[in-house]
Amino acid sequence: MQTRKEIIQTELFRKSIHICTAFIPILLSLYSKSLILGLLSCALVGYIVSESLRYHGHKIPLVSCITEHAARNGNAKYFVLGPVTLSVGVLITALFFEPLPAKIGIWALAFGDGFASLIGKLIGHTEIPHTNGKTVAGSLACFCATFISCFVASQRLVFSLTIGLCGAIIELIPMRDYDNVVIPIIIALIAQIYFHM
Repeated sequence: MQTRKEIIQTELFRKSIHICTAFIPILLSLYSKSLILGLLSCALVGYIVSESLRYHGHKIPLVSCITEHAARNGNAKYFVLGPVTLSVGVLITALFFEPLPAKIGIWALAFGDGFASLIGKLIGHTEIPHTNGKTVAGSLACFCATFISCFVASQRLVFSLTIGLCGAIIELIPMRDYDNVVIPIIIALIAQIYFHM
């Protein structure tokens, strides 16, 4: 069982990885889409191979260390799925949506979901029923971070408030690591529909 300090350290480490996905839309705007998504796909395949080896007792120096530090509650003895769903969510969103909706969806994942968990663990005391331990503070952080990131991307106030609310509602659904796939896709879909109205 992890102490509160260990839980917070793990969450800080995990969410720093999460928040790094915010660079993907920026890289996509600067470089070839096929290059960036190809590199992300290679990283995903490399992670799956090294994590499979680690799961079967063969440690890969850097990746195994990162996985063990990022695993929650001693889950390092299992295949750690979070990086897979994170990469898949970003890849699908970047592939199937236009650049601005994709950026909004990926940033909702990076910042909204990232800060929800971090703030929820740091200062969240009031849990929301039927959400598997999610907190009011975490949900407010998700709303604020998603709203701000959407506004930075779109410069549309009411739209950004709506996206912030949608992100906070989706993040409340207890999906474990699968929210990494659902959040960017649903948010990007809402954004794309909005921009085509």
